[in-house]
Amino acid sequence: MKPASGAVNGFYAFLAHGVEELASGGESSSGFMSLQFLQGCVALLRAAHLQLAGLVQKLRLPPGEKWLDEYMDESARIWEVCHVLKLGVAGMENYCAAGADLVAAVERRQINPQLLRQVFGVVKIGFLMRFDVKGRIFNEVNRVLMETRIEPLSLRFNETAPSESKLHGFNGFRGVLHAMSNVSSFLLAALLWGLVCWWPGCRAATSAGDSCAALEPGYMASIVRLQQRVAAEIDSAGSRTGPLAQEFRRSKAGVEDLREHLERTGGGENPQDRAEHLSACLALLRSGIDNIAGQLDDFLDEIVEARKKLWDICSLR
Repeated sequence: MKPASGAVNGFYAFLAHGVEELASGGESSSGFMSLQFLQGCVALLRAAHLQLAGLVQKLRLPPGEKWLDEYMDESARIWEVCHVLKLGVAGMENYCAAGADLVAAVERRQINPQLLRQVFGVVKIGFLMRFDVKGRIFNEVNRVLMETRIEPLSLRFNETAPSESKLHGFNGFRGVLHAMSNVSSFLLAALLWGLVCWWPGCRAATSAGDSCAALEPGYMASIVRLQQRVAAEIDSAGSRTGPLAQEFRRSKAGVEDLREHLERTGGGENPQDRAEHLSACLALLRSGIDNIAGQLDDFLDEIVEARKKLWDICSLR
């Protein structure tokens, strides 16, 4: 069956345009691992999911058939990874709170060895992800990534492309769902690296493999280019273990600088400049994280609403 060219090709064009805009934004702003870029990743995920749900109604797909199960599987996969992202966001919120306590202690001049050990201990473990392969959070992240087909150590496109006839199945909806899965896999992986954890061994594929030939080429070329740019920025950052969000790394560096100063001087020299710098870094981090937290909450609500709407449509036909 031939795809409904207008609606289906429109969705491919929408994905390509969205990815190109994301790439342009990353180049013109503070970088591909800034919170601004990560906010753009969530925004594109939300917009693409909304377009996908609307496409079902345009294609007037038959109720009670496998397309609905396939859509439900893909939306459930995104749902699960978004909950892992919320763990990362909660960890950064804890980090911001612990860092603010440190700044407040410096401003009150309540610096002593016991307080230093206590506050820096909280800052150190303030992020929920402790990068311990035996840790509960790490295991939870690994479980979700494996169950949702996003590998914890690498990102791969779906290298086994469906046949052309299968891609055209259900008026082209299967091809659209395949495209959505590839794009969302990259966006979710970038968000995981930025907000939850990156460690040496993570890598982004630079080729979409055989799937490029079977799908509308525009969006695949766009996502591969963006993937390469993100990988290049990760390499230039030194590939350090942990979350890669630039604002988090700056805050972490500010904490370490203040800690070294206080330990070296015993709090005798005025650390006010360093405390003010750290406070500014934490404020930027907290602002960006609050924005992403709101985006994720709204996105989860939208997934629930879309699933219910499509289920209801199928029930009424």
